[in-house]
Amino acid sequence: MDVPPASPKPEANADNLLTDPARAAALFEQSVAIMARLRAPGGCPWDREQSFDTIRKYTLEEAYEVFDAIERRDFPHLAEELGDLLLQVLFYAEMASNEGHFTIAEVLDHLNRKLIRRHPHVFGEEASRAAGNEALVDAAVEGSAAKVLRNWEEIKEAEKASTGLNAADPSSKSRLDTVHRAMPALAEAAKIGAKAAKSGFDWPHWRDLLPKLAEETAELETEAAAAETSRDPALKLAVEAELGDLLFTVVNLARHLGVDAEMALRGCNLRFRQRFREMELISEKPLEELQPDQLEALWIEAKRRLAGQGSKAERTANNL
Repeated sequence: MDVPPASPKPEANADNLLTDPARAAALFEQSVAIMARLRAPGGCPWDREQSFDTIRKYTLEEAYEVFDAIERRDFPHLAEELGDLLLQVLFYAEMASNEGHFTIAEVLDHLNRKLIRRHPHVFGEEASRAAGNEALVDAAVEGSAAKVLRNWEEIKEAEKASTGLNAADPSSKSRLDTVHRAMPALAEAAKIGAKAAKSGFDWPHWRDLLPKLAEETAELETEAAAAETSRDPALKLAVEAELGDLLFTVVNLARHLGVDAEMALRGCNLRFRQRFREMELISEKPLEELQPDQLEALWIEAKRRLAGQGSKAERTANNL
């Protein structure tokens, strides 16, 4: 299988910031051909062995790496990470094609039609309807982002109605069904808690969650102690369940405090990185050669130094 050559990369200048559709199309064609070759007989053994289940964990990793690059405003790195994320799309599409489900062309067709039908104010109402829009919306948004969003939601709801996605499933009638499983667990927990709260099933005040935290911690301690002295796999599952209950309670505490649990944890991770690095810098010995009390003293000193420096990185971490 031959891989078509991509058009040469133009010289960098301000004008090249405008997208060149022809070059983008040529490069995309090359990417599709490369992916097909990797999965074809005689291609890469590792790529040929992968399945939807084995690849999905990498999709999450790549999405978070994109998020990280955006957060750091590392645009050169972001371009690379977006390519890695696009690779996931190509991989899934090629595997689906191999199994006779759909091709990358259908993926693009779905995307293009969706963009056109949800933007009647840009492409015109006739084109929007030709792309499948069945909602009656006012295309004259007059430059209002709020009106665009309202039209988008109405068109989206009409799409669901026409495909039966809004039809009630007799086996599942919970209001929590509107909270998608396809999101990070911390975000899902927050949305589930918020949705349940609308039914009155919630803690009245954030202070009421503190005893619940203590309760869940005690239950986790009980199960962990039992699992520690047994090889029964059921006890490990019990520990996992109790840890999940504890995390769910923490996320709901964050919700009551008006804090995004995901961003709170990312900020904590950053602060830990900075303080641990400071420990490595100030220690006269490798950390693994130190005793627990020495490590604790180093940790306290690292926190003190970083706080004293008032570094931009530390201020950023504290604001995350």
